[in-house]
Amino acid sequence: MTSSLETTRAELGLVVAYLNKAEARDKICRAIQYGSKFLSDGQPGTAQNVDKTTSLARKVFRLFKFVNDLHALISPVPKGTPLPLALLGKSKNALLSTFLFLDQIVWLGRTGIYKNKERAELLGRIALFCWMGSSACTSLVEIGELGRLSASIKKLEKEIGNKDKHHNEEYRAKLKRSNERSLALIKAGMDFVVAFGLLQLAPKKVTPRVTGAFGFASSLISCYQLLPSHPKSKTV
Repeated sequence: MTSSLETTRAELGLVVAYLNKAEARDKICRAIQYGSKFLSDGQPGTAQNVDKTTSLARKVFRLFKFVNDLHALISPVPKGTPLPLALLGKSKNALLSTFLFLDQIVWLGRTGIYKNKERAELLGRIALFCWMGSSACTSLVEIGELGRLSASIKKLEKEIGNKDKHHNEEYRAKLKRSNERSLALIKAGMDFVVAFGLLQLAPKKVTPRVTGAFGFASSLISCYQLLPSHPKSKTV
């Protein structure tokens, strides 16, 4: 009974730790937003109202978040990073920081604090183009890093030889990083489609329902990526 209670308490502790993250709450709201967009398919009704109100509420979570990517932009790149990947990474930081900064002006416009609605809408479109560009840069960075990891894993496999590679800690760590980057690549590709859809660059092909489906799937990936690590069980 005590062991079961301790396990339940530990599991609830993980849930509390997860929900205490502003980023996690934002991604849950994002899943609700794009799930509603998928259901509404751009048609007036309850689902569209949920989409719009959740979209506005999420902007509060992102206030001053542009500072994170601004800090990453001026921080040195890890040693050994090829110049093309370093430039792509910095471009991603610059574009994402710009998107988050302009998104604050959009929020001010929608709340009525910023009175120039036309300019707010224009800045909103520019912000979405920046987000689409940052997603493209992220995709290219992940492809490049996956290539480097693949070459590193093959080299390590040759060094290990006939031994069981899954017992090698370095091999398992690199394989884990490869899986994480593959998931990040999929998410970046989905985000690119979402930005494309929100900009309505091809409204007949990338409909609100398609945008909602990709946004919902991308949000679930984000929620998964933010999950806290499960504490390892103690062995006696």
